[in-house]
Amino acid sequence: MADLSIEVDRAEGSASVRLDGDLDKLTAPRLKKILGELIAAGHVSIVIDTAALAFCDSSGLWVLVEHQREVGERGGSFGLTGVQGVLRRVLDVTGLRAVFDSVQLSAAS
Repeated sequence: MADLSIEVDRAEGSASVRLDGDLDKLTAPRLKKILGELIAAGHVSIVIDTAALAFCDSSGLWVLVEHQREVGERGGSFGLTGVQGVLRRVLDVTGLRAVFDSVQLSAAS
């Protein structure tokens, strides 16, 4: 069974979210709920740390893209850090890297 650990650090208007594990169709709804709650609470500057993300499928990618769009509509920013492995390849192949306000690759990739 896939598992995803999600840790959130909140500050005034911003949030840092660390993902550890697999972001897929089973775990994406949990991340979607958390990001929706953050945005609703006014946290519109969001950074997602994906350094410990082992896997990301299209469901997980869609959650990230969807919330990038929502944050952008509110004048905020949505970035990814520690991008490596499957997520990096998917962002490169699909051209979706350009969708995000910032994408920082992992030093290990």
